[in-house]
This record gives sequence, C-alpha cells and structure tokens, in this order.
Amino acid sequence: MSAQQAPSRTPPRLLDEAEFRRAVTRLAHQLLERHEQGTVVLLGIRTRGAPLAQRIAAEVRALGGPVHRVVMVDPRDYRDDRPRPLEPRPALTPIDDGELPALDGATVVLVDDVLYTGRTQRAALDALLAHGRPATVEVAVLVDRGHRELPLRATYVGKNVPTASGDRVAVRLREVDGVDGAWLIQEGAA
Repeated sequence: MSAQQAPSRTPPRLLDEAEFRRAVTRLAHQLLERHEQGTVVLLGIRTRGAPLAQRIAAEVRALGGPVHRVVMVDPRDYRDDRPRPLEPRPALTPIDDGELPALDGATVVLVDDVLYTGRTQRAALDALLAHGRPATVEVAVLVDRGHRELPLRATYVGKNVPTASGDRVAVRLREVDGVDGAWLIQEGAA
C-alpha cells in the first residue's frame, strides 16, 4: 500500500519574482507616461509600500525619467478603526535624502502593496493632509484585489486580482521579507 500524501497547503502564487519585477516596471512606465516632466513625491505606506516606492523611483530613473522624491508615511495614528491619539506621531519620514519635500502644490502618489477596502489609503491621505496640501494625489498599488469600502481607486495598478472577501493577499518584498512575490491565501486555508 502506498501512503497517501496530504494535500498541499501552499497558497497559490499570484506573482513570482519575474512577474513581480514586471509589475514594478509596469507601474514605473505608467507613472512616467503621466508625469514625464517634474518631480513627483512617492509616498510609500509603511511597511511594504515604502520599499516598493523606492523600487518604482529607481525604475523611473533607469527608464530616463525624472528623479522622484520618496517619503514613507505611517498612517497608524490616522486610522478610523482604532482610537486616535491626541497628538499623533510624526507620520512622514523622508527616505531618500533626509529632508521632507514641500508637499503644498506637489503631485503625490500614495504607494502600497495591496489595495483592499481603501481604509489604509484613506488614513495615509489624512496623514498627508496633516502635513500639507498637494495639488494632486494619485494611488499606485502592486495588487488591487477589489472589495472597496470607500470610494477610492488606484491610478496605477501592477496586477488586478479577483478575490473573495474572506481571502487575503500576502505580498512579500526582498527588503522586508527576503523574497519577492505575492500569494493568495484563500478563506479557510490554514
């Protein structure tokens, strides 16, 4: 008798390393097509949005585009699903050269790994608006999985993935997790 193997519990991979690179390149091309001239502030949402913003900026430079400023935003103190502190921590941290760029009148692109309900992006917008009034705010995401709770959509998308509301999309970046990729973790999968 042969022993039966247990079913594989490896979640389906949405993006392998090569597809991940292509998605970042696609985001850079989309950004460059819309903003050939002038500096854009890429506002990477903590934790994985910040290194993703750095990669997009590097890819835009590699394609001959302008040098974009990269800033990390930590929207935790601006979320609507937990109590807000009376004095929120500083939410914006420059990544590229130590000084926070002027945000008033700037073009800002919020960068995140996954767009789901839109609540993280809304919190990031609140944090951004506490520091200045940009002329335009756009959103770039590696994976858009749908199920919005707020009227928000991405301007730039690396990959659209239809999901069930109980599913999760796990994005991993080399800078944070040691590997590049995205996986679909389906409801009920352990």
